[in-house]
Amino acid sequence: MPLALLALAIGAFGIGTTEFVIMGLLPEVAADFGVTVPTAGLLVTGYALGVVAGAPVMTVLGTKVSRKRMLMLLMGLFIAGNLLSAAAPVFGVMLTGRIVASLAHGAFFGIGSVVAAGLVAPQKRAGAIALMFTGLTVANVVGVPLGTFIGQNAGWRTTFVVVAGLGVLGLLGVARLVPDMPKPEGVRLGHELAAFRNAQVLLAMAMTVLGFGGVFAAVTYVAPMMTEVAGFAGSSVTWLLVLFGLGMVTGNLIGGRFADRALMPMLYVSLGGLTLVLALFTVTAHHKVAAALTLALIGALGFATVPPLQKRVLDHAHGAPTLASAVNIGAFNLGNALAAWLGGLVIAAGLGYTAPNWVGALLAGSALLLAFLSAALQRRDEAREAQEAQATQEPRPTTPEPVHL
Repeated sequence: MPLALLALAIGAFGIGTTEFVIMGLLPEVAADFGVTVPTAGLLVTGYALGVVAGAPVMTVLGTKVSRKRMLMLLMGLFIAGNLLSAAAPVFGVMLTGRIVASLAHGAFFGIGSVVAAGLVAPQKRAGAIALMFTGLTVANVVGVPLGTFIGQNAGWRTTFVVVAGLGVLGLLGVARLVPDMPKPEGVRLGHELAAFRNAQVLLAMAMTVLGFGGVFAAVTYVAPMMTEVAGFAGSSVTWLLVLFGLGMVTGNLIGGRFADRALMPMLYVSLGGLTLVLALFTVTAHHKVAAALTLALIGALGFATVPPLQKRVLDHAHGAPTLASAVNIGAFNLGNALAAWLGGLVIAAGLGYTAPNWVGALLAGSALLLAFLSAALQRRDEAREAQEAQATQEPRPTTPEPVHL
């Protein structure tokens, strides 16, 4: 694998850290600005919505720029957003900084996926994408716990300064290691938008929303679930999230490895397993060891879907993959926001802290059904194309010449 993938992974590490570290620092931020914790939670929601909106907008703005230069500009935007958050005098400025940083998220992963796939042979593309996303998964194992520790001991502003420093490393890495890959000639915005008329692209994005949404339906409320139901101490939540992050790293690498060999079977296994494990979590959440193991499995199975889904979008948006790839990253965050909202509804309805697991299982199961539908449509289209190709190759019957006596 090319060394340029390391630069992309460093950028992904910084982005993953800033996305999730705020969850562990909400009490400190709320106290500093004199707002309630639910109000401080807008820093999470605002970031997610910024990713959803920023993914297509920033990609469209970058249609006239080479992919390497656009990656550098996005990392610059990420650095600026985190520095603004670190220096924010009031809560509104902090929220603005979070949104500014989020605008780089979707486009970086979307364009980065295209660049990563273009650096290797076709049969290694999913693995290359997985290596870039390894930075995001490792952030949940190292970056988020470390950033939380720094914020709780040296102040939350220090955490965002450190994250901005990670952005500087990512920027330098892209500038130094990523080769110049100019935008393909002849690609226009209309050409990029045409990819969304492909049913397979839309189905893959729907699977992204539902499948990864299933993960976050459970994980968003993992702290009260582990403390109130499983019986863990509040201090144990950090290492439980590290365990979840280790599962993410493992699942991401496995998903990338096997998606290059058998993409759809990999989706069947990961989405089917995720549906089953989320349903079982309603039972295992009542036992400490079983709950911890199930949490790791959710991380592994959830992130095993990421490389195959991202590669499927790239495969079916061929010729104009950049915008579709970036929008699919936004779809992950749309799934996160949707699932967190649905999970909150069932808890508010008095169904208990394990109820979001059923929501997650239903979402993941729906994604599995879409995977079967996608494969069936593809088989139908391939059979039709084969028939048409055969019809054009068959010789036409000739009329016999009349016999003259």
